Amino acid sequence: MADKILMPRLSDTMTEGVIAAWHKKVGDKVKKGDLLAEIETDKATMELESYKDGTLLHLGGDKGAKIQVDELLAIVGKDGEDISSLVSSSATSPKEETKTDQPVPKKEKAQTAEAKEQPATSNQQPALDISKMEEVVLMPRLSDTMEEGVISSWHKNVGDTVKKGEVLADIETDKATLELESYKNGTLLHVGAEKGEKIPVNGLLCIIGEKGKVDVDAIIAAAKGGGASSQPAPAESAKAESTETAQPSAQTTAASSSSSENGRVKASPLAKKLAAEKGIDIGSINGTGDGGRITKADIDNYKASAPSKAPATSVAAPVFTGSTEEGYTDIPNSQMRNVIAKRLGESKFSAPHFYLTMEINMDNAMTARVQLNEVSPAKISFNDMVVKATALALRQHPAVNASWMGDKIRRNSHIHIGIAVAIEDGLIVPVVKFADQKTLPQIAAESKELAGKAKNKKLQPNEFSGNTFTISNLGMMDIEEFTAIINPPDSCIMAVGRIKEIVVKKGDGFGTSNVMKVTMSCDHRSVDGASGAAFLQTFKKYLENPITMLL
Repeated sequence: MADKILMPRLSDTMTEGVIAAWHKKVGDKVKKGDLLAEIETDKATMELESYKDGTLLHLGGDKGAKIQVDELLAIVGKDGEDISSLVSSSATSPKEETKTDQPVPKKEKAQTAEAKEQPATSNQQPALDISKMEEVVLMPRLSDTMEEGVISSWHKNVGDTVKKGEVLADIETDKATLELESYKNGTLLHVGAEKGEKIPVNGLLCIIGEKGKVDVDAIIAAAKGGGASSQPAPAESAKAESTETAQPSAQTTAASSSSSENGRVKASPLAKKLAAEKGIDIGSINGTGDGGRITKADIDNYKASAPSKAPATSVAAPVFTGSTEEGYTDIPNSQMRNVIAKRLGESKFSAPHFYLTMEINMDNAMTARVQLNEVSPAKISFNDMVVKATALALRQHPAVNASWMGDKIRRNSHIHIGIAVAIEDGLIVPVVKFADQKTLPQIAAESKELAGKAKNKKLQPNEFSGNTFTISNLGMMDIEEFTAIINPPDSCIMAVGRIKEIVVKKGDGFGTSNVMKVTMSCDHRSVDGASGAAFLQTFKKYLENPITMLL
């Protein structure tokens, strides 16, 4: 069944949110914890995560659109699901939904009733209303069903200096874990809970202000007494007013700009990032976006105040005339690409990989290849020699020719070598079966035939299945060494690099040798380091003495 995601109350004073960016579009698959959007509030820009798996079926607004708190933000459900009733009900009765989804009013009524029951005294001062104090950060409603938040972690400690936009804490809700950013500069004077503790919505989360000028104890006492919904004390109101009028003149100037509201600059996340990178005071820019919002274009077009006298010999910098439009192309995944992603993803994240790299002298192999090709019916490549050496080494080290089966390790008595072949849609692994029993010319002919079939998409299922060990060779692309992801159900894959000439010490002088590096990725569940190393030693012996492969 499809679920509506409503615009959450991401700060205690928030009434609407601006879609700063969508990270998913309609039709995209969404997983729990995936980033859906960036929401800009009156205090900060925050990331909104999905709290369920499904498909994104509907967006309540495009980038830059304003959406009221508790109005429809998005719908996540199953492909093809009818959501017309959800969309229409959200458009016609947002107020009713707000009443249903927001349990806060009931809580406030209960608090009011309790207050009436308590006896009043003539000298009792009204409680401090902390909800309107700039120094107070209350637990925001980060999802439409949230009742309380758990402090997953604090990114700042009491006494730390805090800047606007810095992450204060990670808040875990009933649906996701979100970052909470500071919306003002100051010092962190108090935290309302430690890591792992719960704070109800609108409960005291922390206090940020100027040390020595904020009555922290009074705020804490007011929070315990329900001061978030009470009338402010006269003295505190006067104090708040005097604090507001004592702002620096630079901030007062910024507040007069349409890009600033209550001393908080309204700017897109990208604009803030670019301004920081370029060293621009974002508060000095007049925004041209909706409601005076500062955009990327404003940063790009910003020119700092020029010096009073420019040098007479100054030359104008070349003007960039290229395109400033960003773009992309979405390429639908082929079935092959989906299978590659699924199988290799499972392999990488389920099999604990470890890697063994060895350098092999290829001088004798290069000489032997020339001699063999003079008499061979099929042209033998270096990769054919690697396949043959691998097969013979596996015969001596069956622990490497194995598969992890969950409750057992299967050691294969047959040796089938998979050879990774790049094709237009991705990658396929044709298999040379019983490779240890075949001659070099036979391996060369079969490998060439299988590679041709792979590129023409004419391989039969039995020709790309059954591998017990895989080889991936990128030497022909000038790659010196790399690591590969194990190809299930194998326990190992060997990554082969290029042959390169190096200077080595020979006798009393120096000479050159041709060397090749191979790196074997091993599944530590079924293969140990010593077993893998012993296999590589044998493999190296065959390639450095290729005549032994003919015996």
